[in-house]
Amino acid sequence: MTDPQNISPARRWAITLSVMMVTVMQVLDTSVTNVALPHMQGSLSAGIEEMSWVVTSFLAANAVTIPATGWLSARFGRRRFFLICTVLFATSSFLSGIAPNLEFLVAMRVLQGLGGGPIIPMAQAIMWEIFPLRQRGTAMAVWGVGIMMAPILGPTVGGWLADNWSWRWIFYINIPIGFLGFVMTSAFLFDSPFVKKPTGIDLSGIVLMVVGFGCLQLAVDLGEKEDWFQSDLIVGLLAAALLALAGFVIRELRADEPILDLRVFNDRNFAVGTLCIALIGLAFNSSMLLLALYTQKILGYDAWNSGLVLAPGGLGTMIALMISGRLVSRVDQRLLLLFGCGLNAVSAIQMTWLTLEMDYWSLAWPRFLQGFGAGFIFPPLQVLTLATIRLERLGNATAAYNVVRNVGGSIGIALATMFLVRRSQEHQSTLVTHVNVWDPDTARRLKEWTEHFTAQGADSFTASRRAMAMLYRTTTEQAQLMAYVDDFWLIAIVFLAVLPLLPLMRRVRTEQNERARESPGRVEPLPAAED
Repeated sequence: MTDPQNISPARRWAITLSVMMVTVMQVLDTSVTNVALPHMQGSLSAGIEEMSWVVTSFLAANAVTIPATGWLSARFGRRRFFLICTVLFATSSFLSGIAPNLEFLVAMRVLQGLGGGPIIPMAQAIMWEIFPLRQRGTAMAVWGVGIMMAPILGPTVGGWLADNWSWRWIFYINIPIGFLGFVMTSAFLFDSPFVKKPTGIDLSGIVLMVVGFGCLQLAVDLGEKEDWFQSDLIVGLLAAALLALAGFVIRELRADEPILDLRVFNDRNFAVGTLCIALIGLAFNSSMLLLALYTQKILGYDAWNSGLVLAPGGLGTMIALMISGRLVSRVDQRLLLLFGCGLNAVSAIQMTWLTLEMDYWSLAWPRFLQGFGAGFIFPPLQVLTLATIRLERLGNATAAYNVVRNVGGSIGIALATMFLVRRSQEHQSTLVTHVNVWDPDTARRLKEWTEHFTAQGADSFTASRRAMAMLYRTTTEQAQLMAYVDDFWLIAIVFLAVLPLLPLMRRVRTEQNERARESPGRVEPLPAAED
């Protein structure tokens, strides 16, 4: 059995490149699919609601496999299970590309989700194990830079491939990446020496996990479209999720070999850190969605230009990761988190200055600040959350961490869209009450629009009707704009809500952690320094 402390630096970085390549494949596929949905819809003769299952099926399959990552990697061996996931993801990508109909495509997307879900938590556990704390920040920064390239390139490359070649190529590009990742992982990755192979299978835990997380993901994804609690489907899904997840928690606390070991939440840093990542995922994911919707729905940008607005965020994150990666083992990680969350709050507040005539740079600069702040959030938060976890529980801990992150992100997207629709309706109702023909400002606008259409050759009746339509359109746009502003204020509040949680975690010091790793014959938690 290979000892992670004794492998050469060259092999450490080879493993990092290997797992980063496979992770990029998974993240790239997640970000590239949305822009190609209209092309798939035409090719497969499907409706808009039917096409949503191409995305929803993948996310639901992700949700049910991530919690079991630690148990599955222990059961099959980390190296073998990582290779299985890589092969499953690449093979299902090829099958998605040749899909003859929507039903086959959705089935292959489920397989993609099952194979892709465990990749990120396993990659995090692998890198956390093979690098000592003094190098983890740099290693996670390098890995993070690679991961950030996927959401930057995904929408633009996906849009170009779908426009100029075919939507099927967004799946085919995974095949060479998956093949190279498989070869490199086979050559360099090894099983963890700290993990004990489970002897039994917790079938009841597996069933409760699949039903609970699957129903929760489906309810969150379909909630706004089905009008939430007005829909029997959503109420049923949420009820099933609540009952199954409650049973899952009870079962996992009592099981000798649980699928997801919830005892990691006894660690104070881990418990607070997962709460932080849930709030950060909620705010971060919803802000990206809102910006994409604002540029395309309000400003009329196409997918390419909307992607260019989001791209500065990835650039800011890559720059920040190079800085925070070096600082994370030298300064108090809570200070880095304070800076990152504060900068994201400032960025969200800047986005409350939205107008209907905003130029590119007025949008790109807050997005760059948000990305730069994110680079000071994720490395120190991972250090604070995972450094005090025993090494044999690391795979389980990263699985739980990513479960909470995904749930927070999904809930954030659901809440953002729900508030956007509801607040837009409320603002529109308020604005309409102030729009009447006796109001001087309204009369002036109607007169200007009527003269404009008359000058274009319309008769007086047609010009008057068009003027009323333009006034209604302007009112609707203003209501939507005010709803976006409300959402960004809420996002700023969520980022600020993370700050009071930071003192509850303890700083992690390099020297104490290194001594714990170097103690022969021991697998101890890596201690955090008391305040």
